[in-house]
Amino acid sequence: MMQTIIQTAYLGAAGLFLIALRSLGRPESARTGMQLAAFGMALAVIATLLNARIISYQWIAVGAVVGALAGYPLGMWVPMTAMPQRIALSHAFGALAATLVGIGEYSHGITLGEMGRGHVMALGFEVLLGSLTVTGSLMAFGKLQEVLPGRPLTFPLQNVFNLAVLAAGVVSLVWLVVDPTNVSVAITMLAIGTAVGVLLVLPIGGADMPVVVSLLNSYAGLAAVATGFAINNNILIIVGALDGLSGFILSLAMSRAMNRSFANVLFGAFGATATTAASAGASLGEMSPISGEDAALRMAYASKVVIVPGYGLAVAQAQHQAREIADLIDKRGGEAKFAIHPVAGRMPGHMNVLLAEAGVPYEKLVEMEEINERFGETDVVLVVGANDVVNPAANTNPASPIYGMPILKVSDSKSVIVLKRGRGTGFSGVENELFVDAKTSMLFGDAKQSLTTLALEIKNA
Repeated sequence: MMQTIIQTAYLGAAGLFLIALRSLGRPESARTGMQLAAFGMALAVIATLLNARIISYQWIAVGAVVGALAGYPLGMWVPMTAMPQRIALSHAFGALAATLVGIGEYSHGITLGEMGRGHVMALGFEVLLGSLTVTGSLMAFGKLQEVLPGRPLTFPLQNVFNLAVLAAGVVSLVWLVVDPTNVSVAITMLAIGTAVGVLLVLPIGGADMPVVVSLLNSYAGLAAVATGFAINNNILIIVGALDGLSGFILSLAMSRAMNRSFANVLFGAFGATATTAASAGASLGEMSPISGEDAALRMAYASKVVIVPGYGLAVAQAQHQAREIADLIDKRGGEAKFAIHPVAGRMPGHMNVLLAEAGVPYEKLVEMEEINERFGETDVVLVVGANDVVNPAANTNPASPIYGMPILKVSDSKSVIVLKRGRGTGFSGVENELFVDAKTSMLFGDAKQSLTTLALEIKNA
């Protein structure tokens, strides 16, 4: 009877997860989707606590308290600017849980002498994939947090060496399946998995971290699937499959948005040969500065304005000021929209979340494919802290590392105002031709202060 209740609860939780995943595909239903997912997870956890295999609830209670104490500040106090690295850290924790479960199950099986080859294969896959996801996620966290260098860290024949180490891990897994009681092989496989995670992420540049984080999410999901098979838990299999497949699809979509292949992301060391800001800037031309007052006048009397948010807006936490400017333009009889590039920021949907947090209506957030058709009739484009996603070199310069990447066609508009802290390059280290275009004016300074000034001047115009 109890097993029937548990499996029914798992089925209900799985249904909620599927509905939630579909809801997350639209900004207006994303909040409801998250609430459904949370309810589904609570249902799955409660059902699991009814399992007859649980001997004592003491350590479960301790773990729940520790998890709540760690999770609350991570969810409530971490700013949106640090959300990508927080997500990478969450992937590390999730993969660590899967790895520890695999190690515990293997140790328990060795003690009891119950080690079937199918069971060992699931455990081995779980530990190998989980361990490389742990260290890979920590490396991604380090790059996003700038604890580690954002540029690719490479050495000669690195890809060959990495593949050889990964192959050694697979050989160790096969060996363990053939000889399940060989603890030395199990330890070797764990060590190799840990090393592979480091080796795979270090040579990847900071500009590719959103794809890497999404891919690591897929790995964590696959580790969860293996955990489900190892401990005979259906909801883990379902949730892990959803997580793994959705992360993989998202990684494909992001790679397509950057006109990059998975192989190029993982082995291309994007950004390793980027030119310096000084030399590239000198060859491209001179930037034309503009005052806040002049920029505000140009925007105040424009009929159509498009605001392009980037990571600089997130760093300055200036989303509320950007929304205020859009509201002021609308009140004056103009039309203000926000152009959203799929890989703007440091994670998928970064700009959507920031602007939704500031109360920007969903209908004002326009995706790249749609907004690109409107730039030709746009009077002013205000670029706030974006670089690579508006760089014309992606269309005009075959020698550029971002050549072929779909961009927001800001250069088609009648005039452009760029808010930028300084004259340096973006996260990928690529110089931007747009910044020296004759129709572009540069408003240097902190984005939040610059937007505050623009809002004040537009009110007084």
